[in-house]
Amino acid sequence: MRDVIAVTLPDGSTRELPAGATGADLASAIGARLARAAVAAAVDGRQVDLGAALPDGSRVSVITAESPEGRTILRHSTAHVLAQAVCDLWPGARYAIGPPIEDGFYYDFELPGGEHFHDGDLARIEERMRAIVEEDQPFTREEHTIEEGLELFAGQPYKLEIIEGVRSADGASGGASDDAAEGVGGAGVSAYRNSEGFVDLCRGPHVPSTGRLGHFHLMKVAAAYWRGDERRPQLQRVYGTAWESRSALEDHLHRLEEAERRDHRRLGAELDLFHFPPEIGGGLPVFHPKGGMIRKLMEDYSRAEHEKAGYEFVWTPHLAKSTLYETSGHLGWYAESMYPPMEMEGATYYPKPMNCPMHILIYKSRQRSYRELPMRLFEFGTVYRFERSGVLNGLLRVRGITQDDSHIFCTPGQLGPELADLLAFVLRILRAFGLTEFEAELATRPDKFVGEPAEWDTATEALRRALEAAGIPFTVAEGEGSFYAPKIDVHVRDAIGRRWQVSTLQVDFQEPQRFGMEFVGADNARHRPYMIHRALFGSVERFFGILLEHYAGALPAWLAPVQVRVLPVRDDHMAYAEQVAAALRGQGARVDVDPADEPLNARVRRAKLEKLPYVLVTGDDDVAAGTVGVNSREKERPQRGVPLADFARELLEEVGEHLRPAASA
Repeated sequence: MRDVIAVTLPDGSTRELPAGATGADLASAIGARLARAAVAAAVDGRQVDLGAALPDGSRVSVITAESPEGRTILRHSTAHVLAQAVCDLWPGARYAIGPPIEDGFYYDFELPGGEHFHDGDLARIEERMRAIVEEDQPFTREEHTIEEGLELFAGQPYKLEIIEGVRSADGASGGASDDAAEGVGGAGVSAYRNSEGFVDLCRGPHVPSTGRLGHFHLMKVAAAYWRGDERRPQLQRVYGTAWESRSALEDHLHRLEEAERRDHRRLGAELDLFHFPPEIGGGLPVFHPKGGMIRKLMEDYSRAEHEKAGYEFVWTPHLAKSTLYETSGHLGWYAESMYPPMEMEGATYYPKPMNCPMHILIYKSRQRSYRELPMRLFEFGTVYRFERSGVLNGLLRVRGITQDDSHIFCTPGQLGPELADLLAFVLRILRAFGLTEFEAELATRPDKFVGEPAEWDTATEALRRALEAAGIPFTVAEGEGSFYAPKIDVHVRDAIGRRWQVSTLQVDFQEPQRFGMEFVGADNARHRPYMIHRALFGSVERFFGILLEHYAGALPAWLAPVQVRVLPVRDDHMAYAEQVAAALRGQGARVDVDPADEPLNARVRRAKLEKLPYVLVTGDDDVAAGTVGVNSREKERPQRGVPLADFARELLEEVGEHLRPAASA
């Protein structure tokens, strides 16, 4: 047996270590700083505990606490400490699953005697968790047979169900996807013990000891059905967040506070933009006059840009017979998300879940020639999807979705240039709305797919070239395309760094085949067109919500429903205030007047709370000189005695400046 082993590091270099050396030994050999930051290791792509022996000849990387993988391990380890603390404080508590999630973790519990967590319990749990951290308990991995696992977790029915589910499936993975972290597979069970009194079913890895944790905060308690099934027991889910340092935790909590301040649902009510009437039903908003104006501005700008780009406008109805959706495949693929059918005059009708089948019918209304391609159809079309009430989220997840939907039909030879132009167009429009940080994902062919591999390769390569031409960073999501098409998903980052998925470009082979779409080529033969699905905003409702949060309600002047408010100081200044408003309206500005029924300071304060771009004050000197006092949202100090013509010119230039880059790019 060799006395030394050799491992390969991520940079391709090799390092020799004593036989039996661990990931912790490797980190220490590389440097003290890495040893302090290390939480686990990746051996030939598989994550393991720092204390696991490294195989000779393996490829090894050290996972540090500040990396995405390291944060996941920190959060999973903190979830174990949460479960241990709850079991200490409520003897007899049953614990279910506790996975890491984005920016945090949760754990589901059933307290003894049907007890529920109360106000103040999170502070008690945190206090006990910090005591466990202070004790620096080691996380120790154990391997057991299925039978041993059942004995080990006797009295914990949710853990037993996970184990039994695997045994009944003859070793296959069982249950919900969260079981992947639960340490059950094949013929055995892995568990982690971090005190004599607490052990948890888990695949790992974990930090070496609880002392490596501590920068965490418990956020809230929510109800959660076991396995997400409303027919199963309702448990109590404790959410928390955990980070590698105090500063990272504080930064995250600050972002959460900022996100709460920007919550579009709160802003929608405060700014009188929209609401969700219970008489209509969840997920179906109504937009008030100011919200309706914002939507109009968004849609008018989009329509104008689409017209310049050579799109043709269409309109399609909200209902169609079931036969259309049978042909398109929606009844086979998406029936659970569709609204229930209605029977009329011997036919079955459905509210449309997507616009694409109707756009295909427009294409197929007559024979098409290659000279007509590419054909770019565009519609603001409302579709209906019956989302579960538990996933509805203001405007970000609704049941009535107005898509800025485009379907482009082109020849195979036009696909590459069309995709490149299309992606450039998408980014140009998003920039016009003030979103400038982009990332993308290229989703490629899954294991189960329709069509020919050569077609998939052609479409995927065309999408890749479009991304490269656009110059935005992208990752490849291998095998995550739809079974009928590869696609690009465009993501944006907002003012506080949150990532939102907005636009989608998808090359579709399936629908042209299902509908028998054709065009007559230059050779007089019939050919099948390629079809590109494109949603730019994603949906008007969702994009509205994203913009509202991005700007914290203070929309730029070109999008603001009211751009200017005029405040007469006294009643006798009212006539001049109306003249100012009329002059600005004559130049296309959106203006209102708030009469002198209240003190001026109260009216100025109200205008600021409404986040208006400009407030104009008119007093004695202004009436005499034809001027206004200008209070700009973007400036700390007001300007006095500004000639009205100068203000009007500057406002029009500001509004035009926001639109000009998109119009001329």
